[in-house]
Amino acid sequence: MITTGKHRVLKTAVAAAALATAFTAMPMTAKAADELNALVWCDHTDPDLITPFEEKFNVKVNLKEYEGTGAALAIIEQSRPGDWDVFVIDGVDVPRAIDADLLAPLPADQLPMDDIFPALRMEDNHMRDGNVYAVSEKFGYNTVSFNKSKVDPEDMKDMSVLWSDKYKGRIAVYDYYLPVMGMVAMGLGKSTSDLSSDDLPAIKDTLFKIKDNAKLVGEVVSSQTAIATGEVDILVGGGEWVTAGLSADNPDLDWILPEQGGVRWSQSIGVFKDSERKDLAVEFVKYILSPEGQARLATSSCYWAMPANSKAETQLTEAQKTALRWEDQEGYIANSQLYPAPDAALDAEMQDVWTEFLQR
Repeated sequence: MITTGKHRVLKTAVAAAALATAFTAMPMTAKAADELNALVWCDHTDPDLITPFEEKFNVKVNLKEYEGTGAALAIIEQSRPGDWDVFVIDGVDVPRAIDADLLAPLPADQLPMDDIFPALRMEDNHMRDGNVYAVSEKFGYNTVSFNKSKVDPEDMKDMSVLWSDKYKGRIAVYDYYLPVMGMVAMGLGKSTSDLSSDDLPAIKDTLFKIKDNAKLVGEVVSSQTAIATGEVDILVGGGEWVTAGLSADNPDLDWILPEQGGVRWSQSIGVFKDSERKDLAVEFVKYILSPEGQARLATSSCYWAMPANSKAETQLTEAQKTALRWEDQEGYIANSQLYPAPDAALDAEMQDVWTEFLQR
């Protein structure tokens, strides 16, 4: 029983929730000269990441954590112009932020653009009319996490084992429809970028087979806790973000990209167009993209994942690089596809399928 890992997972969730609640309760008054407001994912709430920047610039970074781009856009809509300075957003959703005129052009000549892994530069997402509006800061995979002392690692190389009955009752599924449906699509030989309504019946049928094998479907904390404590042996939709940070406590926890591949996610960072502290906000972006900032972000207490800056290798230990599969990244990137990015109609259909999956 991995009590240390379990406590860390739960403690992280409680701490993040407390921080988010505390910030939400703060009235959004005019910012003091020594404050910066950032709308972020939970990995940015780690003091080990934020404190060095605060101390260097003698500034307080106020962090508001959110989940899902829709939630972020709702927060922004309810805020006043200038309330927010820094925005961390899913890489595939950056065009939405640009279209909404939320982001300011970044000084590309001050950023380590050449050090970003080529596949993570994502110019089509991050650039518009020659301007850079966001930069990838971290990435990883929704794939298969497992306990290699309980399952045959060779089985995990073939995604179809998830919808066979070999590990029935020993599987958890991460409760997020886009990556899991994207994984299933790849397992069926489909491309995540070309999905249509015609693909949904086969995806639905396979999802239901997985659900019949599953012991539980849960969000980040419950699914991670389930595999960390041995409640399940396999997590569909897992990856390094689930097990890499726990591997020191339990070296049996592992993850893999099956032969069919995995869904690659990435998060990006930018500066709000209406920020009243653009210079300081850019300095924050530069810090996050620096080798030091990247290594701290990659091993944040909320979840681990690959840094987008290849130079972060110099700041990570060998054990950390092993847990993140640093040496495998060239092959992993080549054998992965981005999240599905459906239009509104297809997205609604996919959510309907997922609702049926959850209710089954």
